[in-house]
Amino acid sequence: MEDLEKLKIQLKDLFSAQKLAVLSTQSEGQPYASLVSFVATDDLKHLLFATSRATRKYANLAADSRAALLIDSRSNRDSDLHRAVAVTATGTVDEIQGPDRDRLVGLYLAKHPYLDEFVNSPSNALLRLKVEVYVMVRRFQNVITLRPSE
Repeated sequence: MEDLEKLKIQLKDLFSAQKLAVLSTQSEGQPYASLVSFVATDDLKHLLFATSRATRKYANLAADSRAALLIDSRSNRDSDLHRAVAVTATGTVDEIQGPDRDRLVGLYLAKHPYLDEFVNSPSNALLRLKVEVYVMVRRFQNVITLRPSE
């Protein structure tokens, strides 16, 4: 159990240090990647991001809610190969509506206050990745899997 708690702390530290993630969606089997500003919920069960409803990523997610988010610590140096940590979160995405929206917008804006107007625009959506599994890769080939429900 102690290792599980250490892993959760490492995930939280990485997620609070990084502002951007790479979102992977698909359209008819064709992968599509884009940068998004994200925040994790404290229980690590969800990753939140915002986008315009007019984007390709939104259309892709409307057609197929399965997605992955990649968050990493790279600095674009040679040493990243052995030092960087990369976490892939996979799951399904839904749009946040109803009573939870205000609370989750608050969480999102605590990390990204400069996106206040964007996230609150009626043409944009706050989306939630319901994380099924995290796969963390460290020290080049050290792979660890975590299911947030554990």
